[in-house]
Amino acid sequence: MQGKHVVVTGGRGALGKGVVSVLEARGAIVHIADRPEVSLDSEAAASTFYGALPELWASIHLVGGFAMSPFTETSLADFENQWRLNVATCFLCCREAVKRMRTSGGGRIVNVGARPVIAPVGGMLAYATAKAGVAALTQGLAVEVLKDGILVNAVLPSTIDTPANRHAMPDADFASWPTPAEIAEAIVFLASPANTLTTGTLVPVFGRA
Repeated sequence: MQGKHVVVTGGRGALGKGVVSVLEARGAIVHIADRPEVSLDSEAAASTFYGALPELWASIHLVGGFAMSPFTETSLADFENQWRLNVATCFLCCREAVKRMRTSGGGRIVNVGARPVIAPVGGMLAYATAKAGVAALTQGLAVEVLKDGILVNAVLPSTIDTPANRHAMPDADFASWPTPAEIAEAIVFLASPANTLTTGTLVPVFGRA
C-alpha cells in the first residue's frame, strides 16, 4: 500500500481508527471523511471531496448508523433514516470513487454490511434491511466495474468489540466479538493490491461466536 491514496469514511470511529492504523503502517496515504448525515448538499459534497483527491487507489466506507426497535414500533422516518445513513452514504461514495478510479486504471472498494444480512435476527429490521441494500449494491457494482479493474467487496461484522458495545451489553461474552484490529486486517487485504481475484463477495467477520 506504499504511497497509495485511500479514502476511509468514518475513519475516526472505533473501527475506522483500526483501519487507518493498519493502512498507515503499510505506507498508505489516508484521506478521512466523516459525514454520516445525508442532506440535499451531500451529493455535491461527495463529488467535491473525491474530485479534490490527487488520485485514488481504494475507498473504504465505514460510515453508517445502527438502531433497534420492534418492527411494529419502527416509524417510516426511522426506516428511512437507516437507509440514508447506511445505503445512501455508501452509494454516493462508491459512485464518486468509481469515477476517480476509472481515470487511474482501477482500484478497490470495500463496504461494510452486517451479520444480519445472511443470519437474520428480529428487532432491528430497519438496520438489517439497509445493510442488505449495501450488500446488493456491493455485488451489483462489482459486476458493473470489473472491466475497469475495480474490485468491490463488503465485510459483514457481528457485534464489534468496542467500548460503546461493551457498555451497552455488559453481560455479553466480549471474547467472542471480533476486534476492530481483526476486522481491519480483512478490510485492508480486500483493499490492497494483493487482492487480485476477490470481488462481489460478502466476507463474514463474525468473530468466535
